[in-house]
Amino acid sequence: MSISTKDLHKALKTFFGFDKFKGLQEQVIKSLLEQKNTFAIMPTGGGKSLCYQLPALMQDGVAIVVSPLIALMKNQVDAIRGISNQEGIAHVLNSSLNKTEIKQVKSDIESGITKLLYVAPESLSKAENIEFLSAQTISFMAVDEAHCISEWGHDFRPEYRNLKQIISQIGDNIPIIGLTATATPKVQEDILKNLGTTDSQTFKASFNRPNLFYEILPKTDQVDNDIIRFVKQNEGKSGIIYCLSRKRVEGLAQILQVNGIKAVPYHAGLDAKTRSKHQDMFLMEDTDVVVATIAFGMGIDKPDVRFVIHHDIPKSIESYYQETGRAGRDGGEGHCLAYYSYKDIEKLEKFMSGKPVAEQEIGFALLQEVVALAETSMSRRKFILHYFGEAFDTETGDGGDMDDNVRNPKPLTEAKNQVKLLLDTIANTHEKYKSKDLVNVITGQENALIKSHRTNEQPFFGEGKAHNALYWMALIRQTLVAGFTRKDIETYGVLKLTPKGRSFIEVPSTFMMTEDHSYNLQSNQNYNNATSVVDVALMRMLKDLRKSNAKKLGVPPFVIFQDPSLEDMALKYPITIEELYNIHGVGEGKAKRYGKDFIALIKRYVDDNNVDRMSDMVIKSTGLNSSLKLYIIQNIDRKLPLDDISSAKGMDMDDFIRELEAIVFSGTKLNINYWIDELFDEDQQEEIHEYFMESETDDIEAAIEEFDGEYDDQELRLYRLKFISEVAN
Repeated sequence: MSISTKDLHKALKTFFGFDKFKGLQEQVIKSLLEQKNTFAIMPTGGGKSLCYQLPALMQDGVAIVVSPLIALMKNQVDAIRGISNQEGIAHVLNSSLNKTEIKQVKSDIESGITKLLYVAPESLSKAENIEFLSAQTISFMAVDEAHCISEWGHDFRPEYRNLKQIISQIGDNIPIIGLTATATPKVQEDILKNLGTTDSQTFKASFNRPNLFYEILPKTDQVDNDIIRFVKQNEGKSGIIYCLSRKRVEGLAQILQVNGIKAVPYHAGLDAKTRSKHQDMFLMEDTDVVVATIAFGMGIDKPDVRFVIHHDIPKSIESYYQETGRAGRDGGEGHCLAYYSYKDIEKLEKFMSGKPVAEQEIGFALLQEVVALAETSMSRRKFILHYFGEAFDTETGDGGDMDDNVRNPKPLTEAKNQVKLLLDTIANTHEKYKSKDLVNVITGQENALIKSHRTNEQPFFGEGKAHNALYWMALIRQTLVAGFTRKDIETYGVLKLTPKGRSFIEVPSTFMMTEDHSYNLQSNQNYNNATSVVDVALMRMLKDLRKSNAKKLGVPPFVIFQDPSLEDMALKYPITIEELYNIHGVGEGKAKRYGKDFIALIKRYVDDNNVDRMSDMVIKSTGLNSSLKLYIIQNIDRKLPLDDISSAKGMDMDDFIRELEAIVFSGTKLNINYWIDELFDEDQQEEIHEYFMESETDDIEAAIEEFDGEYDDQELRLYRLKFISEVAN
């Protein structure tokens, strides 16, 4: 049906009460009303649902909306029923309905009352539903969250793959609209191919959210404290914190509550009633913070979310974009803070190792993009928008300085010759390598793939070894964003030259690059962030006190308090023994044994320097692991093998040793001699004991180096536990 602009605006006002359309809504709706296949790519909060709701209400027949989330379907049906006096105007058809309800839905469709039918792909593929729907007048099909159709999407659902076939069984020439909030050029191509709508009119809104501030910080052992501090500095504001596991969600929500923050957990393991209650508390502002799993898509449309924190980095840039996109939908401020450590990436890679090879390959490729976003020192906004196929100029673009890297820029260096070398290498190797292998070629590292192509025999092999792999990786990322190279869509990840890159080879010009952040080298306080700054002067005094007390007692300094504990003291200024209990790595025993001099020094320092102590910043711990702690201590007393104790709790040895360290470093004695005797003979024990006794530091890397790799990380950590138990506790 063709419709005038005036009538379209009138319908918008009649049904939804709005005076004007948002962004591309009007063009998308016109295309659909003209019975054309349509594809709309709009960021979260861009008003996608109206693009199919309004044309459905304006036409004869029923529009079928395919959606993956039952919770979202329900929200949308409620919203449409709210603007109509007919309950049957919108229905859900999914596994949650009983026979009577299904009968009602079908009757409302037959009588022409229902304009929108929301279905999950599984329900749509049932023979009886196909048969019923093929006898009805269908105005069009809407495929929401269309990226679920693509294996390259961040949320692939195999059941979406058959939609094209099912739609053709329901009827010929039904117009199809695909809608998604996130899609890279590769995913877009995949969606259109799989829906059989390559003739679609495509409408793509800008992905730039100028009011969002992007910040990525290194993740340390103090991450929970950093988050508490951040939330307290934003008191009364609404925020969402994402974690990867349900256990982490529960733990963090509890820690926030203990520290006087109104927070609730939200994950798929909670029963529906609790989930719904927590969601309502957030919407009604009875709680400020929701701690949620990334895996659980929250259908929360709250306009005034002021911050989104990622405790764990997501699996793809799409997920990151979608989750951060829940902040500042009202156009007000939105702070997007993520904590990154490469350990988390390795964990995610480990999860993927059980999946089919093709899926693993895609998963790894998506993860590498996340690593690139986290480690890059160029504008994060520019990087994200480039990923979604959109160019952005930080000088003139809206929101150009809303980014930690732009506010705290790293120095630029001229890299004209290096870019030329990089592009030449791509050309000389006939554009067949992915980034990692290309870097190996440039730095002269052989591997099976490089040998099979005999690239290692070429004169240019290793020509760039003056710079390390990190440097070349950063340069590759920056040439991609500058448009000199591109990643091939068919063989995802293989680098190709663009015409712009080829002309650079002919006539090289200036190219200023920044080197990536190296998160493992920089400690937290090197970042210009407001979340945690250690008092350097106090830290120096605490170290001096520790040194002189260690001398008196004839023990190494770290035996009294370790560096992270001193840093935490120089951050929180504890002035009573009780406050000292809440310092990282200090338990009751240690506080009572060594704490007196330290709190006296801190109290003097606070008084002399008029330090505003913000006593609410003394972060309380939850005693969360007390049952685990008890379990470990009892079983060590029974001399059970450590690997048996850890596997009984489903922990790998690394995490288990971390738990033991938390127990011992905070002042509790553990006698693990029976296990140490299994690992080391007498001479070895003596040698390691002597090393720790004379060492200034208990750093394990330093110990590994001292013993020339004779002992591994876990062995030395276990011996250090025995040492501290005996000497310090």
